[in-house]
Amino acid sequence: MVNQKDIRPKLEELGFKNVANVYWNASTPRLYEEIIRRREGNIAHLGPVVVRTGHHMGRSPEDRFIVKEPSSVEKIWWGSVNKGIEEEKFMNLFYRLQAYFQNKDVFIQDCYAGAAIDYRIPIRVITETAWHSLFARNIFIQVRTREEEQDHHPEFTVINVPRFHAVPELDGTSSEAFILIHLGKKIVLAGGTSYAGEIKKSVFTMLNYVYPQESVLSMHCSANVGDKDDPAIFFGLSGTGKTALSVDPNRRLVGDDEHGWSDQGVFNFEGGCYAKVIRLSKEAEPEIYECVRRFGTILENVSLDHDTRRLDLDDASLTENTRAAYPISHVLSALRVGVCGHPKNVIMLTCDAFGVMPPAAKLTTEQAVYHFLSGYTAKVAGTELGIEEPQATFSACFGAPFMALAPSVYAKLLMEKIQTHEVKCWLLNTGWAGDPYGKAERIKITYSRALIRNILNSALDKGEFEKDPLFGFMTPKACEGVPHEMLNPRNATSDKARYEQRARKLAADFKENFRQFKDDTSKEVVDAMP
Repeated sequence: MVNQKDIRPKLEELGFKNVANVYWNASTPRLYEEIIRRREGNIAHLGPVVVRTGHHMGRSPEDRFIVKEPSSVEKIWWGSVNKGIEEEKFMNLFYRLQAYFQNKDVFIQDCYAGAAIDYRIPIRVITETAWHSLFARNIFIQVRTREEEQDHHPEFTVINVPRFHAVPELDGTSSEAFILIHLGKKIVLAGGTSYAGEIKKSVFTMLNYVYPQESVLSMHCSANVGDKDDPAIFFGLSGTGKTALSVDPNRRLVGDDEHGWSDQGVFNFEGGCYAKVIRLSKEAEPEIYECVRRFGTILENVSLDHDTRRLDLDDASLTENTRAAYPISHVLSALRVGVCGHPKNVIMLTCDAFGVMPPAAKLTTEQAVYHFLSGYTAKVAGTELGIEEPQATFSACFGAPFMALAPSVYAKLLMEKIQTHEVKCWLLNTGWAGDPYGKAERIKITYSRALIRNILNSALDKGEFEKDPLFGFMTPKACEGVPHEMLNPRNATSDKARYEQRARKLAADFKENFRQFKDDTSKEVVDAMP
């Protein structure tokens, strides 16, 4: 606890009065002590802290709402992704929260979003638990000095209260859990769920609202850069390998999940990483593996032997969505400043479970925008409750749940930046090629890394290509380190007739999904459809 007299007036401005102890910008060791003292988690071998998130082991999209208020109501992409809630409902719940915090301890982390100084946004995360405060400290950019602490005036505030539950009949929520985003007040209320990703993604939603209005493209992507000043960005949904493939010991990691692309270049939104760790392999992903075993890392729902304190990263008995949150400084290859130039290559990742997509394909600018708007991947059995066989899924801009504005806003910015900076664009399938899930093995990560290596050193671009007759993109005929028969899935399949059936079905799914974007998209992009 430090400087309570300095922070209490700032809390009172939010209506929080008569709180008990205030832990303001508590350090990682201090938060560890509170986590253990309050029995919020356990310490594992070598020092990571293991926590459980209870009933909610992932995001709750049905419980997320954006407040309908004058400053933003005409700009929001309303629909199934961004559901509205009345401002009166928000305020009533907020008033109850203010009363809830009376005589309770409060944890506060003042930090920043946006590594680029010109676009840095100060944020404040207020939590009722020590481990969520440590999560915020790990994920966002930390305030480093006493002077910064005093000069910090938050533009965004996230109030996280896992033990406070909404009353759906009173509050207009879908359940006892709630994530309410007020873009006018720049306040997020999150409660009824302990899943820490709600903190991270609610801030991302606010950034996705603010930055594009300043001509900065906000992106759900990872980024790295090589010694030749050749940045690359990797778009991809969860499970496609975005984090694993961007962490490369031969390149510097800019960030693993959220970035902006301004007129000056690419910058990380965050100061940490939030990686899926189910079945994490020391051999396949050595750098991330070491991050999971370090002091300061938070492990959500990872199996722990309570006698030996050893981790079992292969145990999915609680959830497939086991997570690690750690500061980017844990990654030895990280570029700590979080800023680089304009990308030379844009790589769009998909995990195709139908064996239709090639391991790699070269895209035109229009095809890249088409696949960006489509945001295709596939869900396979075990990833979500109720999924027993592969399902195609589309998420606009590779992150629809976090896009506050219409997808066309982000797509237009992407096209402008690709054209202005003459960026090469690629599609990379990390799923199955030729035969589908259940009939063949997933593409080895060593092959995906070889393809990326040859993309980034321009070797793949200099080789021969052939046009896919259905999707129209260009597939390479050869790539060092990858069996040539894999590169064209039509050659890799064991049953060409069934392959063509799956391909036509997937192309039809693409077309059906894209109907929602046709009216706001240029003819050239529409013509890039299969």
